[in-house]
Amino acid sequence: MKIKKRIDCASSYPVFNQVYTGFGRSSLRFRTQRHVVAICLYAALSACGSVSAPSQDPDRQPVNDINRLDQLWEQRRRVNFTNDYPLGPGDVVEVNVSGVDEFRNLTERITGEGVLVLPFVGRIQAKGMTDKELRAEIRRRLETNYVRDPQVSLFVKEFRSRQVAVIGAVQKPGLYNLASPADTILSMISQAGGPTATAAERILLIPAEPAEPDKAKEIISAMPIRLLSQDPSPLILKNVEPLTISVDGVNKTGQEKYLSMPVHPGDIVLLPGAGEALVQGWVARPGAYKISPGLTVLGVIAAAGGLAFPADSAAVEVIRNNSTGHKFKIVANLDAIIIGTDADVPLREGDVVDVLASNPKLFAWGFYRFFTTVVNVGASVNAPIR
Repeated sequence: MKIKKRIDCASSYPVFNQVYTGFGRSSLRFRTQRHVVAICLYAALSACGSVSAPSQDPDRQPVNDINRLDQLWEQRRRVNFTNDYPLGPGDVVEVNVSGVDEFRNLTERITGEGVLVLPFVGRIQAKGMTDKELRAEIRRRLETNYVRDPQVSLFVKEFRSRQVAVIGAVQKPGLYNLASPADTILSMISQAGGPTATAAERILLIPAEPAEPDKAKEIISAMPIRLLSQDPSPLILKNVEPLTISVDGVNKTGQEKYLSMPVHPGDIVLLPGAGEALVQGWVARPGAYKISPGLTVLGVIAAAGGLAFPADSAAVEVIRNNSTGHKFKIVANLDAIIIGTDADVPLREGDVVDVLASNPKLFAWGFYRFFTTVVNVGASVNAPIR
């Protein structure tokens, strides 16, 4: 196949149209500010695409995306796993102390600043502690000032700080708690019931990487209104451009290993819907066709009833948007694909397959249509009887 230069520029990256399937209909309500802010910022910041043509092959994943994936993969693999996950803002704990009425089924939420306030104990910076460490600190403070050998039990009722959003074309979109730091992208998708039959063959990941303080302040100052009552700086992400993990089963990309990448609290995993491809030009049945796994140019033309006589089978064009919003063309030679000398072109949502006409065939077809319509119509007119 051949790549031709881009033909125009789109104004935005259409990822949220792609992930509507399985998300918009689910009436999913995000319960954490981190995911709300991340998605809002993504929609705002990704709306302005570059107007210059990409330097690399536009049909391939950008090199900087692959580099970001590799860096994130190595960074998260180096994290030392522990059996207990640290507590964080929004988590709800229940504390009981034998013989102390004030601590009978006492339920408190860790504040946005990561502080837990308890009677007789005061303020504890609970963010980053495990439940065992927090229990030990509560026991130490009570024993120091109030109770001899206190018997403290602590139960975490809600893990709001451990949530990962899994949305898009999955069976059960929503927010899911991390059981341990070893949870991966694949395990979170499994918790959401797995992909639907309409899911595309790629996964989008927005990592929860807070931006540098100066950059966060710059973004907050540019907002027309204050979105949150508390300081939103920790919720401003370093990079809201999603990382694309290709799981294309037709063209092996070698990116399946990234499905075992550990996820962190605040990550957003999006499975876009496969959508439709449009077929126009010289085919029997032009129209929109659902993208199924493994659908290619040859397959969608067969679904469209095959080529009409004037079609140029050696120059079928696939018009596609790349990740920056630019349109470009891929020219597929169906004759070469059929005999195996050229690779078939897998289709993506939003592709337009344009079957152009061959000039010699079109000329011959014109004569054929002339004699089968105009001449036949003229011959069928009844001559007057004299």
